[in-house]
Amino acid sequence: MPARALHTRPLGVESRLEAGASRVGHTTPVPDDVLIAPSILAADYAALADEIERVRADSDWLHVDLMDGHFVPNLSIGPPVVASIRKHTDLFLDCHLMVTDPGFWLEQLAEAGADLCSVHVELGDPSALLSRIRELGMQAGVVVDGPTEFESVEPFLDERIDLLLVMTIKAGFGGQAFVAEHLSKVERAGEIRRIRDLPFRIQVDGGIAPETAGPAVRAGADVLVAGSAIFGAPDPPAAARAIRAAAVA
Repeated sequence: MPARALHTRPLGVESRLEAGASRVGHTTPVPDDVLIAPSILAADYAALADEIERVRADSDWLHVDLMDGHFVPNLSIGPPVVASIRKHTDLFLDCHLMVTDPGFWLEQLAEAGADLCSVHVELGDPSALLSRIRELGMQAGVVVDGPTEFESVEPFLDERIDLLLVMTIKAGFGGQAFVAEHLSKVERAGEIRRIRDLPFRIQVDGGIAPETAGPAVRAGADVLVAGSAIFGAPDPPAAARAIRAAAVA
């Protein structure tokens, strides 16, 4: 993986555009390795910086769930917390927007130091949002929720995205059980990626643990989000390593 610059303060949009100019409109080649992205939704928010630092050496990305209490019934965090996180880590910040108006938050998230923003296909055609995300110097992702049919997201699996996030649960709450039938979407997306020679990553979120990491990767996933299985474990770094080991076994 290329080196990631440590941001000591949130960057303004102009600075973000300068820092990310080389990648705007481009995707990141999919490597042979599998990336582990701990989800801070399951972390102790009263000690968030310490929680993140604790898993830093065993993580590739950091998954940040933004929920507005409308698109999903839960309420989580917003750009100010993302900006605070950015001051304390060089991890790639992967932001999953579970909000009714993602466009309202994009510039704020770019200023806060987000590296990638993913928006839900359930809100309608995401094309304009995907373009705006890249204009702001971030990578762009599209999300398909567990109950949503694959056909809803299939038209957007092309050069417009850097990431497809497949939920293996219904979005909104952490700690849910993995629903294996949703891996069929991962398989179909992986086949499209292979046939069309596209470089977007495929991320799986929901119930990822050592026993589910292998099936997810075999289906085609190359980014695994895990919240409760890491931050809810007695030894979070060891839990992250166990998921990675199971993924590549």
